[in-house]
Amino acid sequence: MRMSGAPDTPAATRPSDAERVRSVLAAAHSMTVVTDGLRSEVRHLDGTDPLSRLHLHPAEPGGDAEHRPAIRLEFTDVAPTPVRDRVRARVTMLGRLLTPYHDDGDTTGSTCVEFGHAVLETADGRSYVGLEELDAARPDPLAPYEAGMLTHLLDDHADLVTLLLRLVRPLPATPVLRALPLAMDRYGITLRLEEPRGHRDVRLPFPSRLDSVEQSGAQIQALFSAARRRSHHNTLPA
Repeated sequence: MRMSGAPDTPAATRPSDAERVRSVLAAAHSMTVVTDGLRSEVRHLDGTDPLSRLHLHPAEPGGDAEHRPAIRLEFTDVAPTPVRDRVRARVTMLGRLLTPYHDDGDTTGSTCVEFGHAVLETADGRSYVGLEELDAARPDPLAPYEAGMLTHLLDDHADLVTLLLRLVRPLPATPVLRALPLAMDRYGITLRLEEPRGHRDVRLPFPSRLDSVEQSGAQIQALFSAARRRSHHNTLPA
């Protein structure tokens, strides 16, 4: 378990926990809502950040929170490519309703929620994100486009995915059966290396952090150029 904000990695190399939560929400196509003992699936989120339908309020200390219906929003971040173990993250947002929640397909309405915290679960562990951190964070600029970018890279440029293996350090100690793009954010690309007895993920950082999706092409090409300059050490079978 780790608390959000703890410096587990340099800030310049990967998103913060709060940014990761905002990115999962921004790219979500569906969510599960649990309130009043009822569980419902909401599948009309495409292009709509759930936070645009929720007004999050800080919890009032000493209030009558126990009399307000609890609400839990669950999101699952699934890799768009056919990697082993495709669930990349789970996000759970916990709070209590200040106004009734209605799932009637009307995306213009909003619900007021006394926000408790968000829980981010990844392969690295579990972390907690508070309202102040969530408000200060912004989704990754690539989040809405990531799925299309990764599938395009794999479907149309699989040879370039293999090329990126030249940048992996340290070199794989065991044969790599498959190398697939797992994730992409403003800081770089993550490859999943599938080996005979499991898999491991390797981040390949961009030369500089992206501020917009329009900058992604140049940064990706810079990685390919760096890989071409490296000696060829590819453990994928021919």
